[in-house]
Amino acid sequence: MTDDSIERIGVGGGTPEGQNSAYLVDERVVVDPGPPTDDAWDDLLTGLERADVSPTDLEAVLVSHWHADHAGLAPRLADAATATLAMGTGDAPLVADYATERKRRLERDRETMCRWGVPADLAEAVVAGDTASTMPDTTSVERLADGDRIAGLEAIATPGHTLGHTAFAYEGDLLIGDAVLPTYTPNVGGSDTRTLAPETNAETVSDPSLETDPLTAFLETLDRLEDRSERLLPGHGTAIADERIATIRDHHHERTERVLRTLEAHEDDGDRVGATPWQLACDLFDDLEGIHVKFGAGETAAHCRRLERDGVVDRVDTDPYRYGSLE
Repeated sequence: MTDDSIERIGVGGGTPEGQNSAYLVDERVVVDPGPPTDDAWDDLLTGLERADVSPTDLEAVLVSHWHADHAGLAPRLADAATATLAMGTGDAPLVADYATERKRRLERDRETMCRWGVPADLAEAVVAGDTASTMPDTTSVERLADGDRIAGLEAIATPGHTLGHTAFAYEGDLLIGDAVLPTYTPNVGGSDTRTLAPETNAETVSDPSLETDPLTAFLETLDRLEDRSERLLPGHGTAIADERIATIRDHHHERTERVLRTLEAHEDDGDRVGATPWQLACDLFDDLEGIHVKFGAGETAAHCRRLERDGVVDRVDTDPYRYGSLE
């Protein structure tokens, strides 16, 4: 229980980030209902029953971002409740047109990982290990822009972890999904390859000014959250410490410095053609296997992109991306 108007419902099994947190707001809205499993569904129904709420009492089901551990149960709950399902406009298509967008996402993941320098066999293994969710192929989803209101909650754009990540403000609380987590630093770059994947045409691939900068977007999100007065309620775990945002910001500043030092070490070793995000990730992280291939390479690529925008490094090749220090 958080206060009289918001109740946390723990759903699903434990994850490295902590058990998923669904939130019942004012007994008529559920935010981030949880992963698409029967166990999580039972957890959700038990939590609603504990609050003396039936699914048919709900007006809306809101989702912070498209990842299945948050969005997976949303279509099922919205259907059972005959309620509106809504999420940020940037992420809504991945739930609304799940089957089509999943195919596009997997191809984008494969192409983007190879552009980061990930060996083709490892990229293919990541894609092959991506299990389809038991979500419907298509679902009606209302798209929310920054500042839109629904069922008494305000949508707050919080991009970075995903392209369309959205938080929801209600009275003195802000439900922030994975924008800030109590113990883990949200992945930036690999958790949504749209944030670093240019359209596949020669002009966009060769012109960095046409590409996005997810790390900058994420740091701006942290600034925006820090400037607000509400209590922050995360999509995993139960509490956000006052100093947590500063800790995450410091983590990324230190990671950017490590990426630059690692790139300079490659050049000191005589690698004058620069280094790929994947080569740098292999030096930075241990045990890059499975999904961590995408997460590690993507996180490194996001920091390279930030350094490129800051004029500290330059892209010396585009297939795959290679970066070199300008100093």
